[in-house]
Amino acid sequence: MPTAKLYVGIWLGLIAIVAIETVLAFSHLSVGVMVAALLVLAIVEAGMALRYFMHLKYEPPALFWTLIPAIVFALLMMNQVWPDAHRLVSLHFP
Repeated sequence: MPTAKLYVGIWLGLIAIVAIETVLAFSHLSVGVMVAALLVLAIVEAGMALRYFMHLKYEPPALFWTLIPAIVFALLMMNQVWPDAHRLVSLHFP
């Protein structure tokens, strides 16, 4: 059974990831590098939260394989929205 010490450690790790994301957001990196770094950190952060705070660590491995189609579906839907984001960059707002 997990202890409070483990949960506090995970919580501090999540706070550290948020601090790194904040520093990256205000740094002078190129947009591509910043987006890639922030996406990787967000995926790690979400994975830690799901694994420990939603107790998915203790679920059977079959649950993981049922999530794969949902992740693929979400990525396909995101792929439909990205062209609009590129189009908005070219628009000139007053």
